[in-house]
Amino acid sequence: MAKSLNSLVLVSLLTLIIAPICFSMSTQGGPLYPQFYKHSCPNVEKIIWSVVAKAVAKERRMAASLLRLHFHDCFVKGCDGGVLLDSSGTLISEKRSNPNRNSARGFEVIDEIKAAVEKECPETVSCADILAITARDATVITGGPSWEVPLGRRDTRDASLSGSNYNIPAPNNTFQTIHTKFKLKGLDLVDFVALSGSHTIGDARCTSFRQRLYNQSGNGQPDNTLDQAYAAQLRTRCPQSGGDQTLFVLDPATPLKFDNSYYKNLLAYKGLLNSDQILVTKNDDALKLVKQYAENNDLFFQHFAQSMVKMGNIAPMTGSRGEIRKICRRVNH
Repeated sequence: MAKSLNSLVLVSLLTLIIAPICFSMSTQGGPLYPQFYKHSCPNVEKIIWSVVAKAVAKERRMAASLLRLHFHDCFVKGCDGGVLLDSSGTLISEKRSNPNRNSARGFEVIDEIKAAVEKECPETVSCADILAITARDATVITGGPSWEVPLGRRDTRDASLSGSNYNIPAPNNTFQTIHTKFKLKGLDLVDFVALSGSHTIGDARCTSFRQRLYNQSGNGQPDNTLDQAYAAQLRTRCPQSGGDQTLFVLDPATPLKFDNSYYKNLLAYKGLLNSDQILVTKNDDALKLVKQYAENNDLFFQHFAQSMVKMGNIAPMTGSRGEIRKICRRVNH
């Protein structure tokens, strides 16, 4: 009886210890938790940090690109590494979708990380988990918040070009459309506004916001929610035709630093993309959050970290589903 009681107490204690770190329970397997590789690949986070730090030091823009890959992975079929697959046979790569074509980048950095991890821990760490850790590290390296990344995802064996085209929020989507895309992934308004703050770093192409400069509503007039002096500055490098691939910083105030100046820009009507500016013009609750983040950088960091964990838990493959790819660009043979 005493032995049984001791066993029950031990189980209860283990439950209390494990519960806080089990961030997600997928219907496809077990929970994700930060210590998933503690024994199977204890140095994985150090390896990833080293490669990401080197890549960002070489090209500062890379931080935003790596962070974006995790977003574009999770919003399609869940955080399963699908965005990394190249086209092969009947598999059509998500890299060919409108949100990714000529835009998604950083794949070579992921290749380098995967090769280094495979050398240390063969066939152990998934590409999906590498994306999640890389996104966190890219944020921290540019001055943003840190968080414990729940781990244990496995990699998908297929991709969804249609899902990539449809599910990923687009620069010209309406507020309601983007909010709905978030809600369909289990993300609420706080997640929507906080995760939009990732645009405090990175760039956008002229083609992503040109309509705001010349023909926002189909009447040949610029967007009246865009500061006109800022609009005039943008028009000098983003003409009505041509220059589609010209890059513009998303945050002209502190383009290389992860901070809350993005929200201050929105309040000054200097959001570059329509999907940015609508946070202050289309919804009172979103506007309240923008004002809070603009005034309180710590609150923004706290909510951003929480929302990144939440987003990273979108439909992960765990347990025996999927596979651990040896090379992130292709399924195992």
